[in-house]
Amino acid sequence: METFILDTNLFFNMEAGLSLGNKTEDVVVNLTKTILGLKKNRSASFFMPPRAVDEFLSFFEEKNQGFIKNFLSAINVESPDLTKASFSASIFYKLVDDVRGRSYRGMNIAEEEIEKTAVDFSGKKIDIKKDFQIAIGGFIKKFRERYRNATRTGFLDSVTDLDLIVLAKQKDGFLVSTDEGVLHWGRVFGVKEIPASVFVKRLQSLLQPHQE
Repeated sequence: METFILDTNLFFNMEAGLSLGNKTEDVVVNLTKTILGLKKNRSASFFMPPRAVDEFLSFFEEKNQGFIKNFLSAINVESPDLTKASFSASIFYKLVDDVRGRSYRGMNIAEEEIEKTAVDFSGKKIDIKKDFQIAIGGFIKKFRERYRNATRTGFLDSVTDLDLIVLAKQKDGFLVSTDEGVLHWGRVFGVKEIPASVFVKRLQSLLQPHQE
């Protein structure tokens, strides 16, 4: 039996290549049907940590819809056992080094954007607070985009991300995600993964021997 650890983004990233539909509801419904078929012949099991389930539910205004309940009843919701988690110290050296590097990049970006703002406003006189906010708004937006890209892209930016990786490690399961940071650090932690673009094909191949 194969085990898969599912990330929330699979259901909302329509560019993931799952080929299960053009909207989230279709993806959830079609994946649920496949999961139930695989559970019936005991070919695969599917897990999501509670925090990932919370993220999943947060995207829906009406959380009691039938297709949502069907999906949640088909998967296993389980937290990683942190008391039994054990990893090489080298991983944490890489993690700390990455955090340090991102911190410096973020600081440099902040300095650059402050300098650009100062140059643009040099010699200008803006008396009205609203006009000032409008004028500086573009600089703030650009700074936020650059800062987020430097400090968060390709990184573990939530405890949920770590839950997915540790659970995949403990279950010896395939991590299924479209998040670059989750996949990168999953490799550092040494977990198995399967690209989202071939995930459904893998599931179909597990179903076929029982359908013939």
